[in-house]
Amino acid sequence: MALQDVCQWQTLDTQGPSPHLPEAGGWAVPRGCDPRTFLQIHGPRLAHGTTTLAFRFRHGVIAAADTRSSCGGYVACPASRKVIPVHPHLLGTTSGTSADCVTWYRVLRRELRLRELREGRLPSVAGAAKLLSAMMSRYRGLDLCVATALCGWDHAGPALFYVYSDGTCLQGDIFSVGSGSPYAYGVLDRGYRYDMTIPEAYALARCAVTHATHRDAYSGGSVDLFHVRETGWEYVSRSDAFVLYMELQKAPGLEQERELEAEASQAHPEPATPQDAEEGGEVFVE
Repeated sequence: MALQDVCQWQTLDTQGPSPHLPEAGGWAVPRGCDPRTFLQIHGPRLAHGTTTLAFRFRHGVIAAADTRSSCGGYVACPASRKVIPVHPHLLGTTSGTSADCVTWYRVLRRELRLRELREGRLPSVAGAAKLLSAMMSRYRGLDLCVATALCGWDHAGPALFYVYSDGTCLQGDIFSVGSGSPYAYGVLDRGYRYDMTIPEAYALARCAVTHATHRDAYSGGSVDLFHVRETGWEYVSRSDAFVLYMELQKAPGLEQERELEAEASQAHPEPATPQDAEEGGEVFVE
C-alpha cells in the first residue's frame, strides 16, 4: 500500500513554483549558466568600507579596527567587532563582507582544532595563513570578499600575515586593510618603529584608526585595540573615535614632540661620554 493511502500524504507539485525558492531576479542561478559569469554580470554590487590595521614590533603584534559596519550608505551596526579571535595565540582583522569573514573564520577554527587533535599541537601562524589562503582560493571568482590580517605568536616569535580571498598570502610588518587604509598608512609609515614601547604602539594604533575614521565616510564608531603577546592575545580597550580625534587635535602628537626634541638636540648637542660608548651608543664628532 502506498504511503499516501495510509497517512493521506501527497507529494509536492514540482511543476509549480516552490515557496522555498527565491523570486525572479533573486540569488538563484538559472540552469545552464556558469555561476562565475552570472555573478559577475548580475551579482549585487555592495560598497564595503572599514579601517583595520596590524603591525609587528618587539613586544608582539598590535591589531586595531573601527566598529562601523556599513552596506553602501547605510550604517548597519555602529558597534561591531572586526577583530576575531581564532585561538589563544592567534586573532585576525576582518574586512570585506561580514558574513564571509565570520564564516571563513569559523572554518579556520575548525580546521586548526582538527589539526591540533591529529598532531598534538597547533600549526604556526604561517601554517594557518597558508591554510586559509588555500581554502579560499578555490572560490576565486565567486564574489567572495575576505581581506584579513592574521596576527599571532608562535615558536618563531610575533608573526603577521595578510590573506585575501583570491589566495594572496603575504608576510610583513605593517598591514592596513579597508577603505580607510590610505589614511591609516600615512600615520603608520610616519610613526612606526620596530623598537617602540608598548604605550607608543598603543598610541600609534589609536591615532592611525582615529584619523582614518575622520577622513573615511565608511569608517567610524569606536576603536578596538588588541595586543598579541607571548602569553596570548589581550583585549586592550575600546575608545570612542570622535573623542580620540578631539583629544589628538588638542594635544601635540608623538611625532611633533620627536621633531622638537630632534631640533633641540641639533641646536644644543649633548657631549658624549665614555659610558655612552661602552653601552653601545654611537659618538658623532663634528
